[in-house]
Amino acid sequence: MTISNDSSSGNNNNNNESKIIFKHFFPALVGVMLFVFVLGLSLFYIAGKFNLLAFNLASCLTYIGAISLVVLLVVMKKLNRAEANVMTLTSGEASQSDIKQAFISRRWKKMLLVFTMVIGSLLFLSLSHYAANSNNTRWDVTQNKQHTLTQNTVNFISRLNEKVELTALYVGLPPKYLQDLFNEYERLSGGLISTQIIDPIDNISVAAKFGNVVNGSERKVIVQSSNGRKDVDFSDDALTEEKLTNAIARASSPARKVYFLVGHGEYSLSNEDNVGLSTFKQLLADNNIISDPLMLGITQAIPADCDVLVIAGARTALTKQEDSLIIDYLSAGGDALFLIENTLVTTPDKPLTTEQLQLNPSLNSLVNHWGLNVNSDIVVDLTNHVGDDVGSPATKNYQQHKAITEGLDYTFYVRPRSIEILAQRRANIKLAAIASTTSKTQSWAESNRNLAIEYNQETDTAGPVAISYVVLEEHKAKENKTLIESPYATVKPISDTRLIIFTDADFLTNVYINQYSNAQMGLNVVNWLAELDYQTFLNTKAVKVERLDLTSQQKRQVVVILFFTIFFFVIAGIVVWLQSKRR
Repeated sequence: MTISNDSSSGNNNNNNESKIIFKHFFPALVGVMLFVFVLGLSLFYIAGKFNLLAFNLASCLTYIGAISLVVLLVVMKKLNRAEANVMTLTSGEASQSDIKQAFISRRWKKMLLVFTMVIGSLLFLSLSHYAANSNNTRWDVTQNKQHTLTQNTVNFISRLNEKVELTALYVGLPPKYLQDLFNEYERLSGGLISTQIIDPIDNISVAAKFGNVVNGSERKVIVQSSNGRKDVDFSDDALTEEKLTNAIARASSPARKVYFLVGHGEYSLSNEDNVGLSTFKQLLADNNIISDPLMLGITQAIPADCDVLVIAGARTALTKQEDSLIIDYLSAGGDALFLIENTLVTTPDKPLTTEQLQLNPSLNSLVNHWGLNVNSDIVVDLTNHVGDDVGSPATKNYQQHKAITEGLDYTFYVRPRSIEILAQRRANIKLAAIASTTSKTQSWAESNRNLAIEYNQETDTAGPVAISYVVLEEHKAKENKTLIESPYATVKPISDTRLIIFTDADFLTNVYINQYSNAQMGLNVVNWLAELDYQTFLNTKAVKVERLDLTSQQKRQVVVILFFTIFFFVIAGIVVWLQSKRR
């Protein structure tokens, strides 16, 4: 009898331990089997064919999940019923009031838990919405940062002081990138820029206001402000930030006028060959700067609407009368850009003729008046140059100047000369080098024009060698004197003279302008001389509209993945709920 009782007691203990283990893992088992069941149904959905009789992975998972769920629930129900019977037999001594009190206590605990979860969720939503609306931090994960505007555009929009309307005429459903681009401009402008995208076929009356001929390939943005209107056509290519910002700049501010001196063998604006300036002219036009030729020998005057005078690589010397006109123009507050060509070089067996020595003048008859002198030498750099030509130095050694040199990469110059500062100059003239050679020991200004490249301490200028200078002459005293002496209120104050000198013009020709940061340097220089209040816009960020074509099965796979992302949390919630019930 003793052995029998011990055996029965051991079996009961083993059964109790098995029940405890089963109850402990019951919620997790239910979650796993539920996941298996739904996964089987999802595989049927992806395949697009529901057949439980077929022997495949989907049907196996569905059967295993369903049967296991039923078995688990039935076993758990029997265990709960057995426990309830035992508790009924053993709790006869408990009073009805104790049971009621325990029930009420448990109910209030659950209500408190639910209340806490609701308040916590509302608090989280409130804080997250507040943070999203008050924080402007954004992450652009596209390959070409197509949803992020460049710093030039951001700075320009932040300085807008008048309202601008952007109206896109687009037949059909507009692309997402266009909507995103418009939203960015609106967001950064603080309400000054308003945008709309309309279909000119569906809204003929609106399109008629802009004088457009409605057609099926209409792709245009119309920029309007109090200063005028500019149209941007993007029928063939995607609308870029550069095009849109340039259009806003042109519409919101008057155009500037730049005159290029001609008649002395200068580089031509209309020449589209390698040695022409047609590309530079177009870049200026894109930035609301109009370029025209000027022959002083005929006009005998610099036009009153000239914002910047450019001398781009004169081959022959200017006349004394032309020098006098330019000096008077600069002295009266005019602005100019001098691009001086290189000195001619030769070999010892072929000495330069008198005529050749006079080619490519230094323009010192002009430059000396503003405290600088251009030397007849060649700047060489043995370590930083383009190709095999040590006489074409490449440099990033710029004087810090926000409007001209900020953000520039390398620029290079073909056979530039050195520039020196004259000791005798007016006190109101400020000078600063723009670009200099990089190397201190491996660059210098070579005075020997016979191609004997060797540094001579006595005759050559050691590096770093300045190859461009900016000149600013203040006219405050003259301005006050003019205002006092003149009885007329229409007399304008004399503005400060701005003059920039480069000892090379080739870097802006068609063959070189698109290399490195040459184009940006040229645009920045003219922009600063024209006294515009925004930086130039050059780098085109082409928008490549990627299209992801999915098969019907791939689309269903995406749906299932998105569904399981949410369903995972549902299963986790069920497991937690079952755990709480078990307690």
